[in-house]
Amino acid sequence: MSNAIQIHADHRSSIRSRLWLGFLASTLSAAVGRNGYYIASAWTVVAAGYGSAGVATVVATVSVVEFVASPLAGLAADRFDRRRLNIAADLGRFAILLTTACTLLYLDAFFTLCVSAALFSICDRVALTASQAMIPLMTRGAELAASNSVIFFIMQFGSLGAALLAGSLLGGRSPALAFMVLAVLFLVSAGSLSWMRPGLFPQGVRTAKDLGPNLDKHLLRLFAAYALLYGGAVLVTVMGSSFVLEEQQGTVADFGHLEAAWSAGSIIGAAVLVRLTRAASGPILHPMLLASTALALMSLMSVRAPWTLIVFATLGFLYNLGRVSVEVTLQSRMPDNVLGRAKGAMHSLAVALGLVIFSIAGVLGGSVFPSTIFFGFGVVLLLSIPALSIGIAQRKDDP
Repeated sequence: MSNAIQIHADHRSSIRSRLWLGFLASTLSAAVGRNGYYIASAWTVVAAGYGSAGVATVVATVSVVEFVASPLAGLAADRFDRRRLNIAADLGRFAILLTTACTLLYLDAFFTLCVSAALFSICDRVALTASQAMIPLMTRGAELAASNSVIFFIMQFGSLGAALLAGSLLGGRSPALAFMVLAVLFLVSAGSLSWMRPGLFPQGVRTAKDLGPNLDKHLLRLFAAYALLYGGAVLVTVMGSSFVLEEQQGTVADFGHLEAAWSAGSIIGAAVLVRLTRAASGPILHPMLLASTALALMSLMSVRAPWTLIVFATLGFLYNLGRVSVEVTLQSRMPDNVLGRAKGAMHSLAVALGLVIFSIAGVLGGSVFPSTIFFGFGVVLLLSIPALSIGIAQRKDDP
């Protein structure tokens, strides 16, 4: 009997290892492709002469689509098989990037990337929501922080690889080549998920009868913290290329170094999450991260290269630490059968803030230095912290 139990335990361990390896391989390849796509798009638009306003318009297009698509992606993740949904989204991203590469050879880069980004963001939001909603199914509750740290570590390692890869592909070459190479990575991601046979995937997701998750004031504060952290990240995405090209007088290689610094900081942020969550709970940690992010953004007014790389590494560290902490908190509070919709609602709120940022960047991008916009958003973050702190104090006073 003991031998039979041991064989069964070894079989289950082998299944879990196969699931985990397939999921991590998919996460890594998709992260390189996804971040490489946005880096290549931003630089292509700037290099074509459209500047910060052009990048802001492209990313604003993404945000409008994501605002609509996020709740629908969350609903789909709760209603359908998440693995198959992710595979379908990866194949969609592959087809979109391949089409983008071919179209760039003949049509205007700005128009092409606006259409491409809109289509890409639909598939991308479905893939990310389905992928992250799979995490609690492959780990026990006690392992959520460690599992999320590993997954987001892999994602940011992929972001670092994307920065280095995109920088090398874009230097002196047609951007079409970069998009072709990045397209293959989504094919690899789909193949890795296909390697996880349906029978191996944990069961237990039940379709919820209600239309959405129940949102209390504590979850709303969690969503607000995520939205503010997300706003800082997308501001870096929108203004980063112009900050390097126009204000720092840098090259595409310098832009790649900036993105690499952000990714390197993000990797460290994911790696130290478990230790920091033991020292500070989420409601206390999130305002601290927002305050630190504000100070880092405001410092870009006076800091010059190469010290700017340290600032962007710090921003990446703070963003990913906060993002993973929010994910762990959300996964621990929400049942699996409504987790997708909760993530969709949270991301929609973040995108709404992003749209405001993009609008401001689009209007002011041609007349104001990027560092000035960074400074202004840092002030907004500092002003938002008292509201979150009041919420924490009220929570402590709750019976």
